[in-house]
Amino acid sequence: MSELKNDLLLRALNQEKVERPPVWMMRQAGRYLPEYIKLREKYDFFTRVQTPELAAEITLQPINRLGVDAAIIFSDILVIPQAMGMQVLMEEGKGPLLPNVIKTEKDINCLFTDRVEEKLGYVMKALTLTKKELNGEVPLIGFAGAPWTILCYMVEGKGSKTWEKAKQFCFTQPEMAHRLLQKITDTTISYLKAQTKAGADVLQVFDSWSGCLSPEDFRLFAQPYLVKIADALANEAPVILFPKGSWYALKELSESSASGLGIDWCITPKMARELTGNRITLQGNFDPAKLLLPVAEIKKEVKKMIHEFGFQKYIVNLGHGITPNIPVDHAKAFVDAVKDSSPNSSKGGE
Repeated sequence: MSELKNDLLLRALNQEKVERPPVWMMRQAGRYLPEYIKLREKYDFFTRVQTPELAAEITLQPINRLGVDAAIIFSDILVIPQAMGMQVLMEEGKGPLLPNVIKTEKDINCLFTDRVEEKLGYVMKALTLTKKELNGEVPLIGFAGAPWTILCYMVEGKGSKTWEKAKQFCFTQPEMAHRLLQKITDTTISYLKAQTKAGADVLQVFDSWSGCLSPEDFRLFAQPYLVKIADALANEAPVILFPKGSWYALKELSESSASGLGIDWCITPKMARELTGNRITLQGNFDPAKLLLPVAEIKKEVKKMIHEFGFQKYIVNLGHGITPNIPVDHAKAFVDAVKDSSPNSSKGGE
């Protein structure tokens, strides 16, 4: 840790006192940046993900352009189904497609959970390369999708608003669902451990679709596996859990081994602090659509958000990934507003 020139993120996750909150943005390496679009025109999605030099270059783009306090490796959550033996296709502008979905016990038995480090070696190479290029500038975040979210894609086969098939699978065949979730969990733990060895300083687990579950079903199909991952990785690196939309789980997750919890814009900072008893570092929760406001308004909204969360035990971020239509100078205004903040200007204290 000591070799980092900017360790704000790690200090915030360790609940140490910081002079200002750290800031980074989910999906900061990507589609809103003109230099990324140039690479997208030349190489298809999985070529960009699976070529360590390209993934490293994309990861570094927002560091140079926006001055964020952390880099997040350019990859995709669906490399896990690929490593487990499933075909994953990605159509530009259309999203992922998994042609052969999980339906039966036999399908689950056919999935691999071994040699993850080897199969996803390109991610490890990208991490190592990025870490070297960063040269201690900022911490490097590794990530994976949460087991529930990965199950959604494996069973549904593509994106969905409701995830009916995935939910029906879990409700009608719970034993099979738990077997599948455990397999994904074991694979994910191996994958994230390998990421820390390759250079990741922090790990984030994205449960992008957990918000479609009721509190009771979240406790059954999502929470146990998030907690298992956090427990398994707690001694390797700080873990941020991001169960999007599942604000009802904040209290219980704040008592887990995780170091941080990501939240979206559907909960107030005050309520999030109350639910977590100020026990854990919170990350979020600016609505990405608000990045289309005029620059002066963005800065005002960011200051207000920091004031509501307070300076300590807080990481400034969006409540979901940055969208492709955001002008770069608006993204920069978001970051600059955080850097210009001080306890007096935002009135943010503890």
